Formats: sequence, C-alpha cells, structure tokens
Amino acid sequence: MGEFTTIMARDGHEFQAYLAAPPGRPRGAIVVIQEIFGINSHIRGVTDDFAAQGYTGIAPSLFDRVRRGIQLGYSPQDMQEGFGYLQQLKLEQTLKDLAAAVAVVKHSGRVGTVGYCWGGAMSYVAACELPVACAVVYYGKVGNYLDRKPRRPVLYHFGTEDTSIPLSDVDKAKAAHPEGVFYLYEGAAHGFNCEQRASYNPQAAALARQRTLEFLARYVAGEDQTP
Repeated sequence: MGEFTTIMARDGHEFQAYLAAPPGRPRGAIVVIQEIFGINSHIRGVTDDFAAQGYTGIAPSLFDRVRRGIQLGYSPQDMQEGFGYLQQLKLEQTLKDLAAAVAVVKHSGRVGTVGYCWGGAMSYVAACELPVACAVVYYGKVGNYLDRKPRRPVLYHFGTEDTSIPLSDVDKAKAAHPEGVFYLYEGAAHGFNCEQRASYNPQAAALARQRTLEFLARYVAGEDQTP
C-alpha cells in the first residue's frame, strides 16, 4: 500500500520514510516507530494497517543516520546487528527525525505515535518532547526515560512473560506515570505483536490492536468512544 519517500530533518539530514495513505479523508496520522530491525516488512505491514484504518501512516527510517536501507529479520545475528546500529544513535538526532516525520503528516490532522520495542521507548519520549496528540508503547523499555514526563496520553502494552522487561519495571513506569493506561497480557513475551517472531501471540496481538485503535480513535481522530 505504502511507498518509501525522502524527508529531511531540521539539521539537514535526508532520510527515508515509509509513507502509506488512507483510502479516503484521513482521520489523523500515525508515526510508526521501528524496532531495532529497521523498516522491515513487519513495520511496513503495521503502517499499512493503520492506513487501512483511515490514518496517514509514516515509518521513518531512524537507522539511516548510521546506515541506509536497514531491513533485518529476527535471528540472533540480526538482533546483534540491530543493537550495533542502535548504539551509534544519539537521542537528539532520533528526536529530530521523529519531529520531521510528524511535520510531514500533520496536514492529515492530529498525530499519534505507536512504537515497538526500542520504538516503544521512543514513542514514550515523543509524548514528552514532541507535538503529538498521544503515544502508544508496545513493550518499550521506558525505564531510562522516566525522568521525562509525558505531556500527552500514553497507552502501554506489556507481556507478563517478557524477560527483558520484568514486571518490576512496569511497576516503576506506573509509579512515575500513574495517569498512563497500562495493559498486561498474560503469557505474552517480548515482541508478542510481531507475526515474524517466535514469541508472536495472536490473541494478545489482536487485543492490543483493538485497544490501540480505540485509543487512537479517541485522541487522534477525536471520536467519542463512550457507548
């Protein structure tokens, strides 16, 4: 559905973004924030799905600061490679790139962010630092950023079997951001939303998607969700 386009950050950095248009008038826009695996087929599919739901979807290629065109799978080797790129990024640069993506799609209406894994943490930071309407965090390690306070509503999805994000970390996030909306998915592990991972949990993914779409309908599309 979508296609890659070139956008520019305020510091002059040109980079790729996957842009997907809705079939009709946009209900708003969603910035999809990648995992450490680049703008791969999973992230493109998620972006296409938001577009199918009526939102302009954009997934900025945040690793273009290090190496262009990164699209990895989910093997241990891919994970090691992705972590290597991640360690070369600076948060200030990532925020510039996310701000550029927000600016590209703001003509569609209010803009929300949805991030996965590392992108989940960046979605949290976006709610603290960028002009977005709301943010959704899928199994993001937000613990390093809890000194920042979200200025917009944030929805969190965590799996109870996520060994990389223990429930104690979720409790810390709740304590730091009590106004956030937190959901725990029993039996779900890290990456439960990704159909390409061994940890994919279709039941948890479907429920999280439903809750995400309801959240976006309220805060991005501005639709009343009361019965």
